[in-house]
Amino acid sequence: MRPEDTNDTSGESTDRPIRAVLFDFHGTLAQVEPLRLSVEWAAHVCGVTLGEYRSTVLADALGALGWVGSGQPAKVLPSFAAAWADRDLSEQSHQEAFVGLASGTSGAFEGFADAMYERLCAPETWIAYADTVPTLRALRDRGVPLALVSNIGFDVRPVLKHLEIDDLFDHTILSYEVGWAKPEPAIFLDACIRLGVEPGDALMVGDSMADAAAIDLGIRTLLVPHTEPGERVGIDAVTRLVHRPRA
Repeated sequence: MRPEDTNDTSGESTDRPIRAVLFDFHGTLAQVEPLRLSVEWAAHVCGVTLGEYRSTVLADALGALGWVGSGQPAKVLPSFAAAWADRDLSEQSHQEAFVGLASGTSGAFEGFADAMYERLCAPETWIAYADTVPTLRALRDRGVPLALVSNIGFDVRPVLKHLEIDDLFDHTILSYEVGWAKPEPAIFLDACIRLGVEPGDALMVGDSMADAAAIDLGIRTLLVPHTEPGERVGIDAVTRLVHRPRA
């Protein structure tokens, strides 16, 4: 499903109520700050002075490589391909993969790649979408169980706390901690078990085909489009889909 299309795409009857919701994190609830700001931060910590033009050029070059938030597929080189394949299952591989990606940025200064990775993992780098907090709070007010299910190689809990949404989830399931990454069925099943619902009673909200793999288990799925930080991403559609407890 897309935000504008609330038809059931899982083969389950739409009369079956949704009793719990699984949310992806990056690209679904939050986005990283504009890339030029991250580049300027990296330059500052490395003691490099950049003009606005060079900051923009470096940001565009890194975005073209597929850095987080660019919306572009990553250009993975053989030198870090193995780490990239395991980036969501190991903290070490995650760092190696993204430092490797940033190292290919044309015109980068010394220390750029490491600084960009540090910024990526910093809580203040992340910006919630405009409809994230209202949607999560509305679901919590209804008593709907919620789980965060994220493919990620670092602890995102400090980011959730910074965004003031950490207390809105019943469970936080991170791929590198559980040893499964979407689209593997096990990570979706784990979330349903923790929430105490059958897959057919759950909804997965994400932004990628890896998230959409939940549909193979009978979990209805809502996919949102790539959206810039701070804008409305469309997850408020979830409030129209979930089961409303009877008074």
